Amino acid sequence: MNTAHHPVQLTVQNHIAVVTIDNPPVNALGVAVRRGLQQAITQAQADAEVHAVLIVGQGKAFIAGADIREFGLPPQAPALPDVCNAIEACTKPVVAAIHGPALGGGLEVAMSAHYRVATASAKLGLPEVQLGLLPGAGGTQRAPRLVGAQAALDMMLSGRHVGAQEALRMGLIDLVATSDDVQAEGLAYVRHVLSEGGAVRRTRDQTEALADRVKHQVAIDAARADVAKKRGLFSPARIVDCVQAALDQPFDEGQRTERTLFEQCLASPQRAGLIHSFFAEREVLKAPETKAAKPRPIKEVGVIGGGTMGAGITVAMLDAGLHVTMLERDAAALAQGIARVEKVYDGLIAKQRLTTEGKTAILERLTGATDYSALAQADLVVEAVFEDMAVKHAVFKQLDAVCKPGAVLATNTSYLDINEIANAIFRPQDVIGLHFFSPANIMKLLEIVVPARVSADVVATGFELARLLKKVPVRAGVCDGFIGNRILATYRTAADYMMEDGASPYDIDQMARAFGYPMGPYEVSDLAGGDIGWATRKRRAATRDPNAKPSRYVHIADKLCERGWFGQKTGRGYYLYPNGARNGTPDPEVLAIVTEERAKAGITPRSFTADELQRRYLAAMINEGAKVVEEGIALRPLDVDVTLVHGYGFPRWRGGPMKYADMVGLPQILADIRAFAKEDPLFWQPAALLVKLVEEGRDFESLNKA
Repeated sequence: MNTAHHPVQLTVQNHIAVVTIDNPPVNALGVAVRRGLQQAITQAQADAEVHAVLIVGQGKAFIAGADIREFGLPPQAPALPDVCNAIEACTKPVVAAIHGPALGGGLEVAMSAHYRVATASAKLGLPEVQLGLLPGAGGTQRAPRLVGAQAALDMMLSGRHVGAQEALRMGLIDLVATSDDVQAEGLAYVRHVLSEGGAVRRTRDQTEALADRVKHQVAIDAARADVAKKRGLFSPARIVDCVQAALDQPFDEGQRTERTLFEQCLASPQRAGLIHSFFAEREVLKAPETKAAKPRPIKEVGVIGGGTMGAGITVAMLDAGLHVTMLERDAAALAQGIARVEKVYDGLIAKQRLTTEGKTAILERLTGATDYSALAQADLVVEAVFEDMAVKHAVFKQLDAVCKPGAVLATNTSYLDINEIANAIFRPQDVIGLHFFSPANIMKLLEIVVPARVSADVVATGFELARLLKKVPVRAGVCDGFIGNRILATYRTAADYMMEDGASPYDIDQMARAFGYPMGPYEVSDLAGGDIGWATRKRRAATRDPNAKPSRYVHIADKLCERGWFGQKTGRGYYLYPNGARNGTPDPEVLAIVTEERAKAGITPRSFTADELQRRYLAAMINEGAKVVEEGIALRPLDVDVTLVHGYGFPRWRGGPMKYADMVGLPQILADIRAFAKEDPLFWQPAALLVKLVEEGRDFESLNKA
């Protein structure tokens, strides 16, 4: 007797063929599911007793997309476009009943059905762009025919998930069900379709959504212009081409265009980087502590400080549905902090992404306070006060006195030793680093910094908070700058050396943008404000060892700060920002300061090609990343990759610095570092891990699998 589980089952109920996809955990479209769907449609088509077909998912999803276990393997028949075409070609009405995720190929299956009903929990999306692909099973042709060019482009270029109500407004589905019983709701809708005459309504034949050709051409042209501005990515422009084909070509021809462009995306070198990013973003969620312990409950949170960072953290917490108490030193500072929070929501109202009532409802969960006793019931407190150890000690001493037992006490420090903060209070096991990136309500990265004496459930709580805030968490050990800022300090130093040796800051920024960064290091400095780094450098100047690595100190940034040129907020930094301009123009006076500093340092300037600048910049980043992994500050190379992609603008399509190093080849990276070391042996010291991997003929990826 064969008891093998079939991932697609067909039963007939009152002349309706119910096709159930049951492929846990998320009904991914593996080869067995594709075969099962194709066979079920053939069977329903051939059975005279069947009048209509219902496709439904078992468990928590309709179909969450492709089967990621098949990535990189040779394709097996039937291909998904053939399955979708078979569903659409059925001569009996086919209804897709959607609950939970219907993403990528899952939504393509639903769009090839003749009707769609969804429960309130449904999440519909075409996120292929995040993998360097485009929807390749007719999705780029069917979506515009259902929702028009603008909405289809928005879904495909952003990869975002759309809820049931929005999907109904767009025309992506026909009905939002009133209950969560997806099969019952689906059967009821099939009976409704049959009672209305049982028309077969093929998406390929829909013309209404694309009727106004001029309007849709404007949307396509706007998307093309927008994509051109976002340098580097391959698949978005191909998505726009496919939507153009949906407007211009008959369905079969449009589908052939889609297939050609899909195969181009598949062959693109960006695919490897994006696939690496996709898996790495899932892998970072796995830390030893999350396997060993359960998180503590989080409902009430405290945020200490209402400055830019504190206000951003507060917004992130409110957006996650938490109750927040913001603490400031006095009423005036508190009023400013709350005004900063309100400004974020007012901006969303102005963009019509929030209503005034919505803002009021959110702010009902925000309480202001000037006395630490207001944090007595908080489950978790994050301090975002001035980056000074004495100030942090004073804050934690107060928290130690007032917070309830088991409250998680977190510091948002960027550099300071969290072990020292933890060891100064009576509950070091409750202290953790939660390093947010500014603006904290927008930036995705959250470094979860693990001091020596913290308990595992506190670390697990950090990961749970990241999940609630929809952040990408990376576990980091304690050192100066943790993972991200430590590596940043090194490649920024490499940039400063290149500037003093003969490159202009504008050449270096141009190189970084050409590589795929949204901004170069000096543009970032101007955006963040040069005074922040200057304060840190002044604080460290007293302890700077003239014999320490790196022994060379570049004074150019300090010279700009001494003139009050802190960047955008002062109208000039490395660049000039006349009349509050967002984009800077090069400043001849900055180049004069650079020339003067070179002369003082006794440096004869040399010229660098863009390739030489790039090789030094990335070698410094990769080498320091290898040291961070070697010391256990990052668990694996992929943790470095995710940190640099989500916190520092490293192009996601290149996978991160460690993946990039693997693609270039570690022997090449090591050879570069050894060549640079001939000029500056103090700065360019190859990481022992890098040397070891090259000697053993291994790459960083081998450590991700360990």
